[in-house]
Amino acid sequence: MGEEKKVMFHEMELDDRILKAISQLGWPNPTLIQETAIPLLLEGKDVLMRARTGSGKTAAFTIPVIQKILNLKNTSTHQGIKALILSPSKELCGQITSVINDLTLKCSREVRCIDISQNGDMQIQKSLLADKPDIVVATPSRALAHLKSNSMRLKEDLSVLVVDEADLVFSFGYEAEIKELLGHLPKIYQAVLASATLSDDVLSLKKIVLRNPVTLKLEEPELAPSSQLQHYHLFAEEDDKAAILYALLKLNLIRGKSIIFVRTVDRCYKLKLYLEQFKISSCVLNSELPAAIRCLSVEQFNRGRYEIIVASDEKALEKPDGGLLGDEEFGKKRRQKSKRKKDKESGVSRGIDFQHVSNVINFDFPLDVTSYVHRAGRTARGNNQGSVLSFVAIKEKPLMDAVEDHLSKGFNGQQVLQKYEFALESVEGFRYRSRDAWRAVTRVAVREARLAELRRELLACRQLQGYFEENPTDHAALKRDKALHTVRLQPQLAHVPEYLLPAALRNEDTEADVDAAAPAPKKKKQAGNFGSAKRHKYQARQSDPLKSFQLKNLKKTPAADDT
Repeated sequence: MGEEKKVMFHEMELDDRILKAISQLGWPNPTLIQETAIPLLLEGKDVLMRARTGSGKTAAFTIPVIQKILNLKNTSTHQGIKALILSPSKELCGQITSVINDLTLKCSREVRCIDISQNGDMQIQKSLLADKPDIVVATPSRALAHLKSNSMRLKEDLSVLVVDEADLVFSFGYEAEIKELLGHLPKIYQAVLASATLSDDVLSLKKIVLRNPVTLKLEEPELAPSSQLQHYHLFAEEDDKAAILYALLKLNLIRGKSIIFVRTVDRCYKLKLYLEQFKISSCVLNSELPAAIRCLSVEQFNRGRYEIIVASDEKALEKPDGGLLGDEEFGKKRRQKSKRKKDKESGVSRGIDFQHVSNVINFDFPLDVTSYVHRAGRTARGNNQGSVLSFVAIKEKPLMDAVEDHLSKGFNGQQVLQKYEFALESVEGFRYRSRDAWRAVTRVAVREARLAELRRELLACRQLQGYFEENPTDHAALKRDKALHTVRLQPQLAHVPEYLLPAALRNEDTEADVDAAAPAPKKKKQAGNFGSAKRHKYQARQSDPLKSFQLKNLKKTPAADDT
């Protein structure tokens, strides 16, 4: 679509209250998917929209839904649920609800929205649904549960059905729920499917949900162009991965907010505990945490409370070693398969709007091309810049080759994953610290960290406050639970002395205290958000006893005199 034909928000016949909210959100122009989809949806057409992650799909369907409800308010004689928005994960439901709340800021009395995806009290949700909000956001299973209990009726008033992240609906196991849920809907309604890909599952869903739809398949790459998003890879085995990550973070070669992806839940906690030893704070996001905590983690990360979030890859939770074991090895380790209860209504690398992410770091390389695309899609959203750095072990190289083959097709055969130039020998001093810290995070330490997190949530849970008031001894016992065998923190590890710095970063004259608070150097144009070590100069410590062998201001003690 040419620049001269670009349609602006104020040209879409939107209500002034919506336009004011859009202006307050700071959206100057619609994205390509919004410019294309909103007019079609306002006309009442069924639409299947495919656009890359971060392209603005959520606003593309929520804006016309709100506009349609405002239009219906002018003619409707009674209150009813006008729109049902389904999403496969609770985090996405919360995100959609947040966008709707922002867009209805000027018409919140006219358009009410509730999110029933959380595993809260069904009776409380039933009372909220009794007020018949205009928009209900839910996972398919939660919506179906309320429809079966008759706490939500859609046969008479529903006008719009939206299914977000449609390519995940079947893979999350919602096929049966969707088919049964459709039986509770009226014969005529407008339907929208939004997806990042047009997979076979999406086409199957299209047949049962949509009627004579318009398919919007925007001619754009799955990921942002190379001028906006840079991809790097670095060959490293397990111990080296940890040492390199430590060096990059402590030397400020990684700048800005970062998401680090690992393959299993345990590795989330292992990496978090590892970084904590160097006073590098991070938060964990995985499907075993309660939905409210996951949403809080995302919110805190978006607000800047944490600069680093460690996320697990949902697909790999089913197998030990993240699914990289062969079938024979997998059979041997089947008994070791985790018995932890995973929340199927959770997805970390898909759809969640992590805001202002500068870097995605694949500590463990993703298991397939789709996972790589959606991990990388967490950065370079909208018009922002971003970088992806992938650590690749020898056994992960075939996975990287598959990703390179796929991505290069969208860039006219050009190499997409560039080699990240990093001389491991230049940070040899970091390795012994890293090796000890990595090995210090044992399976026991990981288990205890998980227990500590659960204990904190139990103590903070509002629903248990009444129980604890009636049973104070249980509350006291939970507080006095056994001491955790967590990793022993050593404060000196937070500081990087001058003798550990690579030669290119040393300055003999002044003092250096390399930490996360140090001001970031200027960005190197071709290196994305991963800086070049040669461009960094840090100040060296004065009177380093390991360099000068001089100890100043040391008071003599009797023991010292004896020696």
